[in-house]
Amino acid sequence: MVVLGQYLPLATPLHRLDPRVKIIAVLLLSLVIFRAAGYQILLVTLFFAGLIGAGRIPLRKMGGALRPVVPFMALLLGMHLLLTEGTPLFSLFPLPLAVTAEGGRQGACVVWQFAGLVIAGALLTMTTSPSDLVGGIERLLRPLRRVGIPSAEIAVMIAMALRFLPLILEEYDQIRMAQLSRGADFSSRSPLRRLRAAAALAFPLLLAAFRRADALIMAMEARGWHRGPRTSLRELKLTRADGVALAVLTAVLAADIGLGRIPL
Repeated sequence: MVVLGQYLPLATPLHRLDPRVKIIAVLLLSLVIFRAAGYQILLVTLFFAGLIGAGRIPLRKMGGALRPVVPFMALLLGMHLLLTEGTPLFSLFPLPLAVTAEGGRQGACVVWQFAGLVIAGALLTMTTSPSDLVGGIERLLRPLRRVGIPSAEIAVMIAMALRFLPLILEEYDQIRMAQLSRGADFSSRSPLRRLRAAAALAFPLLLAAFRRADALIMAMEARGWHRGPRTSLRELKLTRADGVALAVLTAVLAADIGLGRIPL
């Protein structure tokens, strides 16, 4: 079961935080992840571990969120190992390639950064209901309405994209298993067979996506959805817990800046 983008309805302090606080935290942590190195990586990793514990997110759920991107992370690691110049550890004779120590360090750092971004996004969607996520994005973008940018429509679009991601991944798994049960060969060395196998996956996946989009449009029209200002059942208000969360986030950012000045 693909869990990336799914909401886990639990009663934890992380779930009860204002969605605006969590969205801002994810944006700031993404900037920290991109520039993290050395002790900063350890700090952010420990902070993520604390968030996972505070949200009572099962490790198998977090592993399920990372599972779809593992092949891409392996590709990133392999490219850095083989294509980065530096001190060779061993050669892949007869190929003119060698695994370097610098490539290993850079590859591990890039894989950690990519995994950190996925974990940050997964924590946001697992601890924030779709309606709260839409409300939080809309409130953050509301000042842009003064320049003609439709904040409500953008918020709905982003929320639907986040919700459709696990559905599309789940649909992909189902189609792939169905094709394998019918004798499809996705590991063939023949480029022509691989192209046919990819087409057998792509076309049903596109049709399934269009069917889901059509059903969503009909559901929104049946419920009277229209563009323009909208009211909300839950009015977002910052609480003391949100203030504590912002203080903790500020402390982590300050520690990150301080650790960045420590030479390795």
